[in-house]
Amino acid sequence: MLHLENIVKRFGDYTALSGITMDVPTGKVFGLLGPNGAGKTTLIRIITRITGPDEGRILFDGRPMVAADVAQMGYLPEERGLYKKMKVGEQAMYLAQLKGMPKAEARKRLTAWFERWEMDGWWNKKVEELSKGMAQKVQFITTVMHEPKLLILDEPFSGFDPINAELIRSEILRLRDEGITIMLSTHGMGSVEELCDNIGLIDRSKLMLEGSVGEIRKRFSTNTYRIDFKGTKVVLANALSFTGELIDATEHGENATARVRLGKGSTVNDVLRQLLPAVEVHGVHEEIPRMHDIFIRVVSERDPSVVTPGMTE
Repeated sequence: MLHLENIVKRFGDYTALSGITMDVPTGKVFGLLGPNGAGKTTLIRIITRITGPDEGRILFDGRPMVAADVAQMGYLPEERGLYKKMKVGEQAMYLAQLKGMPKAEARKRLTAWFERWEMDGWWNKKVEELSKGMAQKVQFITTVMHEPKLLILDEPFSGFDPINAELIRSEILRLRDEGITIMLSTHGMGSVEELCDNIGLIDRSKLMLEGSVGEIRKRFSTNTYRIDFKGTKVVLANALSFTGELIDATEHGENATARVRLGKGSTVNDVLRQLLPAVEVHGVHEEIPRMHDIFIRVVSERDPSVVTPGMTE
């Protein structure tokens, strides 16, 4: 869907983006990640043609992007904005027509959205009468109502209570399943693991990490396993011998749970062969690092003093 090639953007002597090359696959949710000030918003503004790159190019659907392609995008910025004195329905219709939708089609789609989200009674209310979360829902609908090929969401869960945040998550997955490509910028790493197929992590203008979430989590694996067993940690530690290292263990009655890091060249089967004669193994689970931990590791490796405010698990 979207291919960015060597994107560079400068503001005077400051380089906001330095040679960004990444692919946003069609029909997937792509997480655009990075600490505050990394360059994410600048990149989104380039994709939506609010500004242009100093170097590089963007391909949209396999060809050089042109101004008309913006009509096939939906963009929900982090800083929301609706006209407070306008009625909800009047404003939604106005925004639909700005996107080039015929009036009758716009009314039909908006009615369907409002009914599905049980917002029928909001149509004639002024925006200033709505809560922040209600206004957010209206803006989400106006972002997606023209059925864009590419949907860009910048912190879409901001301002929502847990119930409505879950509604938006479900909607994102539904839109993806319908073939819409979604770029999601968020500090919520839990949402990244739940929603994103692929991610790109930018830090201080450079692309530091790109790929599928599953592949990246596996790549950062430390060969650590959680073993549930019947026995004592002393017996388990002695049985490990040269195949693994006991990191820690917790005993609870006759049972215990241990975290074991495999030795160089060892497999989990090697460890089990040594453990089974000594303890009764109930379960073995590989510890795959969370995106939260990977984010912190990648960013802090460049500068241990970097703090990432706003990031949540």
